[in-house]
Amino acid sequence: MINETLGIIGGTGWLGGAIAKAVLAKGLVPSGNLIISNRSGNHPLVQQGASLVTDNQDLVDRSAVVIIAVRPEQFTSLNINATGKTVISLMAGITAQAIATQTLAAAVVRAMPNAAVEIEQSFTPWYCSGGVEATTKILVQRLFECVGTAAEVQEEDFIDYLSALSGTGPAFPALLMTALANQAMLAGIPGDIAQLAAKNVVVNSSQLLASRDAQQMIDALVAYRGVTAAALQAMTQGHFEEQIGRALQAGAAVARTGLQA
Repeated sequence: MINETLGIIGGTGWLGGAIAKAVLAKGLVPSGNLIISNRSGNHPLVQQGASLVTDNQDLVDRSAVVIIAVRPEQFTSLNINATGKTVISLMAGITAQAIATQTLAAAVVRAMPNAAVEIEQSFTPWYCSGGVEATTKILVQRLFECVGTAAEVQEEDFIDYLSALSGTGPAFPALLMTALANQAMLAGIPGDIAQLAAKNVVVNSSQLLASRDAQQMIDALVAYRGVTAAALQAMTQGHFEEQIGRALQAGAAVARTGLQA
């Protein structure tokens, strides 16, 4: 348990709420040290020990570390003074400098969790800007380990790139599953069977990768020269990896320039 007061602006939204719930469930901070903001002044997390405020500045004043878990376009109207505080931003596309300039925070941490926080399976990269103390870094790492795994990166640009990779959460698997099912149906496979087959590939069979090296698995399947090898070869010849690269660069470009405060 870490004896810091943690405030979450947007702590009742899907992202902030999932983090708040996990922090309480895993006892990261004493329940009375978690403060969340909510305009209605009412939320079930209060029954678990969290403090609830309706004013964001009140939350900031009472917190040592402040998490901003709002949509990027809402940041400019946030109007908080976090002088001397550490601010953890979960917003894509808003630079650490922009956050520090607007909030007057002493230090800014940018982090990019994804929708898998709901099942505590997110990978969250995070980056520190300014004088973040070692104890605060420990808090940040343990905070995001409450909802999955996490790692500190040394360049802010990595956060923008990873916004388009890990930050997309289930988006790429969902696209693959949809494509597999649609192509199976175009081949005449009944829709329910196509959906089950595609889901098994993306959701169930991919769990083998949790304990195996992905490239070694690909190499072994290609060496077998069977059905799977033929399918993989067709995808390679279709420049599959290059298309993934273009997709990631497109997403990163938006994170770098499209959402600047």
